[in-house]
Amino acid sequence: MVPGEAVGEVLRLDEPLSFWGGMDPSTGRVIDRRHPQVGESITGRVLAMPFGRGSSSGSSALCEAVRAGTGPAAILMGEPDEIVALGAIVADEVYGTSFPVVVLPADGFVGLVTGQQVEVAVDGTVQPA
Repeated sequence: MVPGEAVGEVLRLDEPLSFWGGMDPSTGRVIDRRHPQVGESITGRVLAMPFGRGSSSGSSALCEAVRAGTGPAAILMGEPDEIVALGAIVADEVYGTSFPVVVLPADGFVGLVTGQQVEVAVDGTVQPA
């Protein structure tokens, strides 16, 4: 959805994350107390989640995280999410910094585990780093 290159450690989410209210842009930490990965940092990581969750304001939270230097290196998704993509696009327009947002094929999450180092290529392919 948003081209780019990235290398980083995977944070595979067990559930989708709402960036508005679920992630603190000033720290990059998951703050939704009901989320399985509460307390984890998305900063500089390759965030893997099946789909987005809620609020159209999520794009502004992602953009703010980029401004604060706490944003992800990339986001890998199982389904397209325009709000997530918009956050990356606006961050590039406003701050000159962005991150790739890639929709993986149905089997794309197989083998992705938290802690694994991966490389996201400009063509959207993901491979071990």
